[in-house]
Amino acid sequence: MLLTDCDGVLTDGGVYYGETGEVLKKFNIRDGMGVERLRNLAGVDTGIVTGERSPSVVKRAEKLKIEELHLGIKDKLTLLAEILERRQLLAEEVAFIGDDVNDVAVLQVVGLSCCPADATIWNKNVAVYCCETKGGAGCFREVAELIIQAKTIKSHQSTETHQVA
Repeated sequence: MLLTDCDGVLTDGGVYYGETGEVLKKFNIRDGMGVERLRNLAGVDTGIVTGERSPSVVKRAEKLKIEELHLGIKDKLTLLAEILERRQLLAEEVAFIGDDVNDVAVLQVVGLSCCPADATIWNKNVAVYCCETKGGAGCFREVAELIIQAKTIKSHQSTETHQVA
């Protein structure tokens, strides 16, 4: 499973205000393709865990068919524990992308901890993988492709092992 923060990962962290004061966020289309490719090519579910409550995040999750959507989360580590228990996963089986200090606790316990190129220094010090791309510029897709590649290699090696035996 690949979980991600939203603002600063799926978006550039900027906020746009419409004429009537509504908050708008810009999402990267390549990240959306990453969600679909993970699901279809690697069988990996995705989820969004964010401290914000934004209708645009709900719309994005609906469009991408992301079922694990958690808004207004202040304690992401507790939520992670709930997700692990409900899905019967180990923390080592989860990847997480986080860009700011409120993500560090989760980054410290998951199997694959990642951050965008423009994450805080605290995240960069903890993350196993720091993306070459910035938040909102395709960093989710970058991590998705790494996971797809790793699962493809593992599957290929497993097939070769069975053929040799």
